[in-house]
Amino acid sequence: MKNILISYIAAILSFYGMNTQAQFKLPSDPKATKGSQNLYNSMQRLMGSNIMFGHHDDTGYGVNWRLQDDSSDVKAVTGSYPAVYGWDLAKLEHDSTADINGIPFKTQRTLVKEAYQRGGINTFCWHMDNPFNDQTAWDTTANSVKEILADGPTHDKYVEYLDKAAKYLKNLKDDDGEAIPILFRPFHELTGGWFWWGSKTTDPQDLVAIWRFTVDYLRKKKKIHNLLIVYSTADFNSTEDFLARYPGDDYVDFVGFDLYCLDNKQKFVQRLDKQLSILQQVANDHHKIACIPEIGYEGIPDANWWTVTLLPEISKYKLSYLLTWRNGNPNHYYAPYPGQQSAADFVKFYNSPNILFQNRLSPLGIYGK
Repeated sequence: MKNILISYIAAILSFYGMNTQAQFKLPSDPKATKGSQNLYNSMQRLMGSNIMFGHHDDTGYGVNWRLQDDSSDVKAVTGSYPAVYGWDLAKLEHDSTADINGIPFKTQRTLVKEAYQRGGINTFCWHMDNPFNDQTAWDTTANSVKEILADGPTHDKYVEYLDKAAKYLKNLKDDDGEAIPILFRPFHELTGGWFWWGSKTTDPQDLVAIWRFTVDYLRKKKKIHNLLIVYSTADFNSTEDFLARYPGDDYVDFVGFDLYCLDNKQKFVQRLDKQLSILQQVANDHHKIACIPEIGYEGIPDANWWTVTLLPEISKYKLSYLLTWRNGNPNHYYAPYPGQQSAADFVKFYNSPNILFQNRLSPLGIYGK
């Protein structure tokens, strides 16, 4: 209880002006909604002294449960929801009633609203099926990005996909009819070779072009101004690697990368430290917010992974948030559930002074309400 109180006081002091030298930047969208501006400002205030913890599909399902009211594996272990909630737009492009992980979009919309009402932050990725050949997001048989550019044969189909996403995003509103701010992460892991928009099949200039078209279309054509844009890579070895497909400061609000711990924890720590060091420099140079949009260790077989492996590394850098991947089933999960071998260590991680979950984020009023 003492540790929780200390960490809560630290968050309060940080948020309300203790970092007086901070120079806050506006969102890249000149017409960003007031709520999005307030969120962006709040996340800048917190960065450097607090790192928000997130979990993908946290309240949609978990290990041995699905679509149950007031349910969360993270909350079941720590007593608090995460601060950041990840979601997916995938399958919306086909007018599906449910997303790629089986959450009905009607339910997903409710869960997004509930997270926002708690004072939490919502972020969306999009494992969009390949519009060029109707294969999955993991199809890498063609240079599909070139085919969906403005002069490509599949451009109109891609625009139809954007129209469907725009309609859905416009319906993410609070009780007053105001748009809920969203961290939107298009074309994630773009330096990897496993998605149709990735480095295996896509030239850097084409990726930049489709990124700019996508953001411009949503902002200018569809009049959506509640999106804060997240640029998220996979592995990289230098600043040049990280920025090779960067669309420009006018199209990005957050910079980050996705990284997972596999069997070799030492290599993971070395890779994490190297990439965070590069990321920190990029964020400083471009005046963006640094984050880790995806991270984790499947099955978490190490009982002390949270405080011995992860926490020491992330604590060395100025990060806004990190988000662990989903808890799909007993053989595929990235956050502990009650009884899981790393649960006790996860509670220690939760009690760390510089880690924020929902319980300490909510009182800060990050949306200015």
